[in-house]
Amino acid sequence: MVDLPPCDDVCGALEEHVRRFFSPRGVEVLTWEAGPIRAVNPHFRVLRVAPAEPGGLWEYVSTGGWAATAERDDGLEFVLSTPVATPWAVELLAMMVYYHRGGQLGLGHTVPIGEPWLPGSRCDHLLVSLPYPFGPELELCHVGDRHVEFLWLLPITQAERDFKLAHGQEELEQRFEAAGLRYWDVNRGSVV
Repeated sequence: MVDLPPCDDVCGALEEHVRRFFSPRGVEVLTWEAGPIRAVNPHFRVLRVAPAEPGGLWEYVSTGGWAATAERDDGLEFVLSTPVATPWAVELLAMMVYYHRGGQLGLGHTVPIGEPWLPGSRCDHLLVSLPYPFGPELELCHVGDRHVEFLWLLPITQAERDFKLAHGQEELEQRFEAAGLRYWDVNRGSVV
């Protein structure tokens, strides 16, 4: 990973939106050099937001995902929370932004990641969801005529993904709410 300055006007506006939302927490600008992400999306960056308090969550926020649909006036960015600082979160965001090229992802999609989201976890999929832990203030950023939506990547299990396909995302989210989902807990069990 390499620290980089903002990439351009859109990325700069998105970075400012994230910094303002998470103020006064520290924010680092990172990127991922491995794999194909830099070749297909030179705008890709990750903002790593430090925890608000010791032992709190790290927030990883993509900027550059909007370029997957640059020809349109809308775009997506992704947010992932982790209990520890880890380069794996940056790589996961690189994978999601790479996969999103051409506008492949949207609200309610699930993506298998091929291994646990963090070591020891049963969660090996990411659900693209509304950013419930952050509220609407983070969710939407207007950059000129472009509307960029920040969606949350929620780590889920294969069983939860299968349940979502069979019963819908709303039913799954009701299960999460009833269980008091600790989405950041690496050791959490499946709610189904």
